[in-house]
Formats: sequence, C-alpha cells, structure tokens
Amino acid sequence: MSTIRNVMRATLVLVGMGLLVANVAAQPTSITVRVLAKDAKFIGTGMGGAMVEIRNADSGEILASGLTTGGTGDTGLIMNSAHGRGQAIGEGAASFAATLDISEPTRIQISAEGPAGMPESANRVSLSQWLLPGKHLNNGDGVVLEMPGFALQTLAPVTGASLPVGSDVRVAVKMVMMCGCPIMPGGLWDADKIELSASVSLDGKALGDWPLEFAGEASQFHVQLPAASAGDYQVVVTAYDTLTGNTGLQRISYRVGND
Repeated sequence: MSTIRNVMRATLVLVGMGLLVANVAAQPTSITVRVLAKDAKFIGTGMGGAMVEIRNADSGEILASGLTTGGTGDTGLIMNSAHGRGQAIGEGAASFAATLDISEPTRIQISAEGPAGMPESANRVSLSQWLLPGKHLNNGDGVVLEMPGFALQTLAPVTGASLPVGSDVRVAVKMVMMCGCPIMPGGLWDADKIELSASVSLDGKALGDWPLEFAGEASQFHVQLPAASAGDYQVVVTAYDTLTGNTGLQRISYRVGND
C-alpha cells in the first residue's frame, strides 16, 4: 500500500512540475496590427477605426480584439514616396496592439472589418500566420492588412421621403476612401478616374443607368433622376476606379407619389 502511495505521490509531483514548466514556458508575444485602405492611408479614429480580431486559427478561440485608433499617417510618405523593402510607412498611424501569452508556436488568424464608423460600406479582410513564443510581430508597421473599397454615404434624398411625381429627384452621395481621405477631380484621389453610376429601378423594373457628377464640394457627387411615375424607386450607386480596380456601393430607396 505504501508503494502505491509513493507512486501516486511521485506522479502528482511530476504532473505539478510539468504544469510549472508549461507556465514558465509561456512567453508574452506582442502584435501590432494596422489596416491600410486600398490605394490610400490607414483606417483610424476619424472613420471609427477598423475592428481587429485575433483568433487561434485551429481552435477558433478569440485571443484579442479591438479597434484601430490613431491618425491616417503621413500622406507624403504613404502616397508620394517610393518605398524600399522593409521600409515602415505607418509610424504614428492608427493601430491595434495586443500581447498574447503563448508557450508553443500558434497559428493565428488576424481579421479586420471596417470602417466601423460607416458600417454600410464596411469590408472584411483576413490573413493567417504562425506566431512564435517571444517573437514579436511589431517590427516596422507590424502586421498590415489592406482594406479594399470606397466609403459611401447617402446625402439625398432623405430616408423615407415621399417625393412629387413629375419632377426630377436629386440623388447625392458622399464618397471617400476607406480611410476618410477626400475624392475630387484632379485631386490626389482623382474623381476623374472613378466611374460613379446610379442604376435605377421602379417597383423592381430596371429603368437604366445614370452617371453621377461632381457636386462642387470635396467628396460629394450627385445626379438628377426622372420621377415620371409614382412608385417605389431603388437606386444602386456603384463606384469603380479604372486605375486600381477598387470598388464601392451604396443602396438608396425612396417613394414617389402622395400615397
């Protein structure tokens, strides 16, 4: 009996030592994540940030999450300078940082969704890679995910408005890069290179497509659409950058008629 007790005692000691070694082996490992708008700057506080989520790619466990916060970064460095291999361009720009305690190489999935301040325009991107204990992912810009898209917001007509039959309806949108950077003819983000179109239907029947024009104020575009008949109108505004292939979309609905 004493022999059995001694064996059990020794087993418990070994298990305890194993747990202690495992705990000692866990190392704090830091990650910095930035989200770069396609063909533009970093998504930060001005656009509500981008929601970052870090998961164990194999178990699905969420290891860390939070919004990117901070500014969009240096325009000249990001947009107007040639970048050498390994050159950081996001110093001081919006980021999300986390520290994970891991004891063995862990395959992680990092995803970002945003901009959080304009959820109708939000897209989601992700990547996966190995995270090694004590080998930090915060050198240079850290982990950078590129977020495609344009952020579009309806300016007119007012949601739920009932408009008169026979007069044109002004449809207007505000369109910016995903980082909030302005778009205008001849600007750094050149509206002349972006095809902006309104596809219109009435009670589910397609009426045609109309191009939007610059409305005279940064990032604002509009078009006058015919309202010859009463009914429910649906407008799908699409944006396509002929240089980069970047795209965006906004849906607008309104009713024409007094009933």
